[in-house]
This record gives sequence, structure tokens and C-alpha cells, in this order.
Amino acid sequence: MSTVEPGAVAAADPTATVPLRVVLLPPIPAQSLPSDVREHGTEHAPAAPRPRGSRDRYLDLLRALALIRVVIYHNFGWTWLPLLFPSMGVMFALAGSLMARSLSRPALGVIRGRLRRLLPPMWMFGAIVLTAMIIDGWGPNSEGHPRWWWGELAFWVLPLSTPPFADTVHGFGGHLPSSWAEQIVVPLWYLRAYLWYVLLSPLMLKAMRRLPWVTLAVPLVLSAVLNSGLVDQSGRLMETATDFTTFGSCWLLGMAHHEGVLRRIPQYVVPSIAPLVLAAGFWWLQQSPVDDPRIGPDLEAAPLAQAVWSFGCVMLLLHLSPSWEQWPRPLERFSGVVSLLNSRAVTVYLWHCVALVLTEPLIDPLWNNDFCYTHLRWLLSSQWFPLLVAVPLIVLALLLFGWVEDVAAKRSPRLFPYPQRAKGRRRAQ
Repeated sequence: MSTVEPGAVAAADPTATVPLRVVLLPPIPAQSLPSDVREHGTEHAPAAPRPRGSRDRYLDLLRALALIRVVIYHNFGWTWLPLLFPSMGVMFALAGSLMARSLSRPALGVIRGRLRRLLPPMWMFGAIVLTAMIIDGWGPNSEGHPRWWWGELAFWVLPLSTPPFADTVHGFGGHLPSSWAEQIVVPLWYLRAYLWYVLLSPLMLKAMRRLPWVTLAVPLVLSAVLNSGLVDQSGRLMETATDFTTFGSCWLLGMAHHEGVLRRIPQYVVPSIAPLVLAAGFWWLQQSPVDDPRIGPDLEAAPLAQAVWSFGCVMLLLHLSPSWEQWPRPLERFSGVVSLLNSRAVTVYLWHCVALVLTEPLIDPLWNNDFCYTHLRWLLSSQWFPLLVAVPLIVLALLLFGWVEDVAAKRSPRLFPYPQRAKGRRRAQ
């Protein structure tokens, strides 16, 4: 006897009313299950796809922590922070997971959508930064090769390579350091690497599905080759290749997480292997040249060590991977900040260095104030004070430029998308 599923009726006639039927299916024989599920239990089977539009609050939390860690690191320069939480590896892994989820749709449309979300915030950033650099004395003649200067400006439109910037400028009459432009364009390398990952994701996902473990290892192997000392790393091409291989395995780990690869192995494997990977990354870090003996080895300055260390940390974080469709009660109080940072992630990342650079001309005049010099010298000399000044500036950037992310995502522009609790709603007791 033929059967017709309710979904087929609805598809044929969207106005049709379909009665709800509950069908009890017979138990599935064990021999018909995949071998990995029979051996290790259903908890290791690939996760069911998340409903479209729903959010995993655990991944949102990781992204928010990564952004906060980046801001703190750029303010203090503490070299132990990347070891504690490798933000860039985490951010690339989360982006890889979301990209794999999106690639259930046609690849060309997904890539176009990702570029649409990425590029408009960068264009806004570039329009202001380029204007400021030109006003402060930067131009084709200052670089010594005017024809190349005009051509390289195209990288501010599509960052396939690092957009050009001024190494030194006048500093607006001494109010800013002469290297201010170099300091505020630091985040652009991330957009360049992200762009290449997006463009190559369809191929990376196919390789991941066919040979997952080999594919995961390829970027690490390439990173070892590039950083072996046998390859000249100068030039734009090698700069891009270095960043791509440093975090490529993290992007692929995000894809593997979405595809359920990590769930198809016994639970004890990742906690057993990850500490060995971390030990290898830390050992290589100790062998790397030290730029400043006073602060010791810096993971950010050792690409291979960063690749291995980030890979190990991301393995552990994705292995834990609780699926939070609702916030756990202890974290509910942070839900607003986490949601805000996720909805304005690109804006925070692009503009936080601008905020930190602007703290200098805002703080310096306070040293000339007799009251501040006498009573608040401890605050003015504290490393925490620039961060306290930078936070309101970052919020101001969210108000001025954050709406571009809404427009890029085809959402209604919002000035400050901090979620508000519905009126009359009380916290559950």
C-alpha cells in the first residue's frame, strides 16, 4: 500500500490543512546502524543538523570571549594571553563551522553572501582610515612608486592581499604617534585570511568529507615547511600563505565539528591527543627566536607554534561543545553583552585598535593638569587606564558604524542591538 507523507501534501498545496499523525516506528536493528554508532553508542553519531536560524549559545560565548581577549591583548601585550585562549584560532574555527553549515546551499550564493557581510564594514573602515592617512601626509610620492600605489589601493576594495598603509606619517601635529596608521590596520590581516578561507571553503569541505584526518593535517604540514627556514617568506604571496597555513587547520576543525567528525571517534581520543599537541606547540615556541628578551617568547610571533597550539586548544573546545539553545542559568546575566558582541563582531574587531590609539591624545593632557598629576598619577600611569578609556570609544564606534553590519546582512539597521527583556517578564525563580 502506498503512503503519502504530510510534507508532500503541503509541498503540493501550501494552503492544504494536514492533520497531525503520530507514527510509531519499529526499533532499528543494531546491525543496520553504522559501525561507529554500534561500537561507541549513539552519543558519537553525527549531531542532527541545527534548525535553520537557531543559534548555538556556546559558540556565541566563544566568539565573544575571543573578541574580548583580542582587545585586552592589544592593550596590555601580555604574551601569556594567547596561550590561555588563542582567540584567532577560535574565531577561524567558529567561522569554518558556520561556513560548512551554509554550504548545504549552492556554494556560489554562500560565498557571495559571506563577502557581502564582510566587505561593507571594511569599506567603511577603509574610507575613513584612507582619508585620515592622506590628510596626514601619505600619498603615492611618499611610497616612492606612485604607479604601484594606485594599483594597490584595489586591495582596500577586495583584500586578496594586505591593503596598503602608511608606515610613518606626521601624526596630526604630534597629537598621535607617527606610526598610528600602522597600529590601527593590524586587524586587516584577519579579513584577508578570512576572505581566502571563504573562497576555498567548497574545496576544503569536499576534502574534509573524503579524507578528514589527512585534510586536517595538511595546513600544519605546510606551515612546518614554510617556517622551516628553507622558504623565503618575504612578499605579499608568502604573507598570505603564512596566515592561511597557520589557521587553516582551525578552520577545518570547525568544518569537522559541523560534519560530526569529532563525534565519530571515542570520547577519550581528543582529551588524550590534545595535550600532546599542546606540548608540541609549546616546545616549538620555546625554540623560536625571541624579539624582546624582557617579555620572552610570544606565540603571536611564532606562526608554526601558534598553528599547533591553536589546533590543540580548538580540539578541546570543540570536543566539549555543549549545545546551548538557551543560556545556562549562571550565564544568563551575560547574554546581552554576548549577543551584542556577536552582532557587532566585525565592527569591534576593526575599530578597537583605533580606540586604543586614540587613548594617547586623550590621556596625555591630563598629565598637565595639577590636580590629576598630584592625586591621580597612579591612575594615569596604570596600563588599565587606556583600556577604561578605550571601552567607551569602542561603544561609540558601534553606534557610528555598527549599522553597516545590519545593512550588509540585509537586516533593518539598529543603532545599538543590545537585547531588551520583554516588559513584564521576570527572571524564573
